[in-house]
Amino acid sequence: MVNWKQNLIVIWLSQFLSIMGFCFALPFMPYFIQKDLGVQDPQDLNFWVAVCSAATSGALAVFSPIWGLLGDRYGRRLMLIRANLAAAAVVALMGLVRSVEALALLRFLQGVFTGTVTAAQTMVAVGTPPHRSGLALGSLSSAVFCGGMAGSLLGGVVAEHFGYREAFFAGSGLLLLAGMLVLAGAREHVPSAAGAPSAPLAGARLGSAGLVAPILLLAVAVAFVRQFDAPFVPLLVQDINMTIEGASLWTGALQALGGFAGLLSGLAIAPLADRIAPARVAAVAALGAGLFLAPQAFATGFSALFIARFAMTFCAAALDPVFQIWLVKVTPPERRGAVFGWAATARSTGWLAASIAGGAVALAYGIRPLFLAGAFLFYAIVPVIAYVALRQKKRAPAPAPERSPASTPA
Repeated sequence: MVNWKQNLIVIWLSQFLSIMGFCFALPFMPYFIQKDLGVQDPQDLNFWVAVCSAATSGALAVFSPIWGLLGDRYGRRLMLIRANLAAAAVVALMGLVRSVEALALLRFLQGVFTGTVTAAQTMVAVGTPPHRSGLALGSLSSAVFCGGMAGSLLGGVVAEHFGYREAFFAGSGLLLLAGMLVLAGAREHVPSAAGAPSAPLAGARLGSAGLVAPILLLAVAVAFVRQFDAPFVPLLVQDINMTIEGASLWTGALQALGGFAGLLSGLAIAPLADRIAPARVAAVAALGAGLFLAPQAFATGFSALFIARFAMTFCAAALDPVFQIWLVKVTPPERRGAVFGWAATARSTGWLAASIAGGAVALAYGIRPLFLAGAFLFYAIVPVIAYVALRQKKRAPAPAPERSPASTPA
């Protein structure tokens, strides 16, 4: 018998290490592109920041459903190990690149072969009793933000004092350790039916019930809004700092504060979706995020920026786990690998569109207008959330009792 609580602890720790590894270097990529790869022109810099962000998102959009279907067939644990080990290799190679084009290619490969968050979410969603899904997915979300907090702080120190390449190598080591932890400590029962060819294909037909597809479309919009300004936050920090020297320390501190806000959000807001309609929680979170994103466009000092970013992240961070819980409520366990794969595609599609749109705004108007536009977009998705929730309420069938995975014989 698989112990879902033990699995949750192991996967939580692996995600903490994994995100910590990513955040050792990736938040400082705009500085790496400037100092180590020689891109100094502001227009070129904005362009390559957008390209590197879009490359990963585009690849994730295409390949996440494939990994999700393979997870349903061969096991989600295997997918999580694959994601961490592939990430360790790709991040290490990023520390060796000599051109921005090579970096963009590796960012694309990162999207093809990694996806640790989606793999972890799928394994937890499938192996957790339905009535504890909010607690489990909210806890897993806290691991992401804890890892981001620790990685950003330590990564900023390493990047500033030892170099950006060394930060990539350190991050690769942490990703390798995360993969080894899952290999040694996580367990999964894969029923024989999971290997049947018909299971993944049936799981891919998301529109049949009319419940999953609208949530996925809404996830595209939410991901677009959340990612719209994110790649350019380091450049806002550099603008306030008025020099690239020391900017990685400030960026690391800002990312760490956001991680702490996300941790609090995952523990305080996401579990509410077990008792309150997820759409209601999401709508309030989006309103709060928009309210605190707008002031960042006018920040001239780090105090104002840090306060506004903390409050915005606290609200926005609740959106992802709330939508995951929403998907769990309308998806049978044997189809969650496929559905979460398509959810990753939905998020990645939103990220890709956001990278392109945000890059276009930055090229045309500069960095600061991004934050005003982002605030407007948060407000704009509130009526969309309400509309999708109304459609779900009208079309939802009477709930049937779901057998807990813990009661299934191993």
